[in-house]
Amino acid sequence: MGSIRTWSLAVVAGVFVMVVAHQGSHAGVGEAALADASTAPVTPAPPAPAASPAPVPATTRISGLPDFSGLVAEAGASVVNVSVTEKAQKGQGMNGGVPDGDDPLSQFFRHFNVPTPHAENTPPSHGIGSGFIVSADGYILTNAHVVADASEVVVKLNDRREFAAKVIGVDKGSDVALIKIPASGLPVVRFGDPSKIRPGQWAIAIGSPFGFESTVTAGVISATGRPLPDDSGYNYVTFIQTDAAVNPGNSGGPLFNTNGEVVGINSQIYSRTGGYMGVSFAIPIDIALNVKNQLLKNGKVLRSRIGVHVQDLQQQLAQSFGLTIPHGALVSEVEPGGPGDQAGLKSGDVITSVNGQPIDHSWDLPTVISQLAPGTQAKLGVWHDRKASEVTVKTVLLEDSPTQVAKTSNEETGGKLGLRLRALEPREQQELHTKGRLVVEDVSGPALAAGLEAGDVVLGVNGTGVSTLADLKREVARAGHSVALLIQREDRQIYIPLDLG
Repeated sequence: MGSIRTWSLAVVAGVFVMVVAHQGSHAGVGEAALADASTAPVTPAPPAPAASPAPVPATTRISGLPDFSGLVAEAGASVVNVSVTEKAQKGQGMNGGVPDGDDPLSQFFRHFNVPTPHAENTPPSHGIGSGFIVSADGYILTNAHVVADASEVVVKLNDRREFAAKVIGVDKGSDVALIKIPASGLPVVRFGDPSKIRPGQWAIAIGSPFGFESTVTAGVISATGRPLPDDSGYNYVTFIQTDAAVNPGNSGGPLFNTNGEVVGINSQIYSRTGGYMGVSFAIPIDIALNVKNQLLKNGKVLRSRIGVHVQDLQQQLAQSFGLTIPHGALVSEVEPGGPGDQAGLKSGDVITSVNGQPIDHSWDLPTVISQLAPGTQAKLGVWHDRKASEVTVKTVLLEDSPTQVAKTSNEETGGKLGLRLRALEPREQQELHTKGRLVVEDVSGPALAAGLEAGDVVLGVNGTGVSTLADLKREVARAGHSVALLIQREDRQIYIPLDLG
């Protein structure tokens, strides 16, 4: 029995020695591998760390700066230089107008009996821009402001060939122009989808700033759907904003995404010096292609309207109409007998979509509607009487009467209304061309701060029409903490929010 126990212990000890030896041999292999990778001493592995949050997904990490050389080599051949010659205005002198006795330059010429120079003696002015080839038979897109007033247009290709170009059409509303050169077999650009670009993505501009041909600049998409003020009243474009350097001469050139696809036409810069200051704007390529197709088909651009005036929503107005988040285009006025009126749209409705496309700001509406063909049946998502609904409206031709975006004060308001009103006489209603019955005689406190003025005609409260002081008091009492007054000022209607505290 004792010999059996001794034999068993010996066997166990032998197995233990073999296991230890086996583990030691594997440790030696691991140490040798580490020694091959680095001459630094091997230190024991630290203890396992405590559980930590999940790592950031790899798609949001920045692995390094991109190399655009391949993109530029492929797409750059489709970018062209556009040179224009513009004749001076007839009857203008050297100072840009008809010389007179008070003009120091005219006095100089008169003093020495030298004829005053006029436009016929003034050399023509020259300008430069950029463009890109959209078809192999020579059609090129550029900016309207580059070629609109040109008497001669010359296009220089990437291979240094030059052609006289014909202006096919110019659309100043979108600042897009189509020109053509007599050539074939040309390299063309590929088009991307502007709706898929996102702020923070890379963008590449190619053009001829200051005449330096084939200049490449890179940056990121800074914003999308950016409206720009326009004194002409046109509001057909919401721009792509980038920080890719764009300077005079870049106008009309392409803005590429990292797939080498054109997503926009470089059009404007924001500058206090005349040069690049970090902010530039491009026309989305889908808008430009719509213009191109219409210029080819009709020789001009036909746009639609639905006969409403809109304004942007702010928090107080949104609350007044029962919206938790301010989004959409607030209808401030419906043209009598217009498409919107026939479809049942009312002042105080909020248009939130067109054919399923979201309308987040007031300026989105004319941009989307104008691109529809006149006579199109458009389905509008509408917030009406504090609930969502859908309205079908038939668009009509826009004849230089773009949908207006009313302006409101952005100042905070509070307290009582601060209004003194009186009833309008029928004669006064006719003179003011209004259906309203209450006119503001004096403003103070919050009404003054909100931007109300004497002479404003009060039409409604929170989408409900009012014609008497009793109506006004009743609707204000129902309004709660905020009220949206619909007023008529001269020939336009706007909503003005007031906080009742």
